[in-house]
Amino acid sequence: MPPKIKSAKDREQLRALILEAARTLFVERGIEAVSMREIAKQINYSATTLYNYFEDKEALLQAVCDADFLVLASSMREIMQIPDLIQRIRALCQGYAHFALHHPNHYRLMFMTPRPPCNLDITRIEQGNTEQDAYAQLQEVVRAAFAAELFRADLNDSELIAQTLWAGVHGVCSLQIALGREIWMQWTAIEARLTLMQDALLRGLLR
Repeated sequence: MPPKIKSAKDREQLRALILEAARTLFVERGIEAVSMREIAKQINYSATTLYNYFEDKEALLQAVCDADFLVLASSMREIMQIPDLIQRIRALCQGYAHFALHHPNHYRLMFMTPRPPCNLDITRIEQGNTEQDAYAQLQEVVRAAFAAELFRADLNDSELIAQTLWAGVHGVCSLQIALGREIWMQWTAIEARLTLMQDALLRGLLR
């Protein structure tokens, strides 16, 4: 029998337990294949308990994504204070990779699992807010570097530059998460792959 919820702390702990169970099942089985009842069974509670916290599965999925995106953005706040723009770009890419490789289950759901678009009516994330949105952090520093004319003269779209940098880091991280333990692939060190990818992109993008 599950423990009784007696305090605000108990409620918060149960909410976190629900989010963790939902994240795991969504990643393992796919979002569409998982029901609220199955998530509740995973943590030995009734589905009714879950509905006391979340209106439906969409709200629960959005809550999981919000929690994870907030953790990612929070982990990069100190990096945003680095004065040198290129060093800040490098550090943001490294910080993003560190999050992906140390929280692979979170990363799979955030960036590797097909899911519906963000529900702007219920999300806690304010798009464009650098305190909450890691992509907004990257956009901000790339725009600053673009305004400082640090990128090649023929590159006239800062959004394209930001998305290309993101795609490069994501590619290395997603391959590591999905295939990093495959014995047929003689992987070099993940740090070397990340560094070379970043160096190659920046050499191609900068003046």
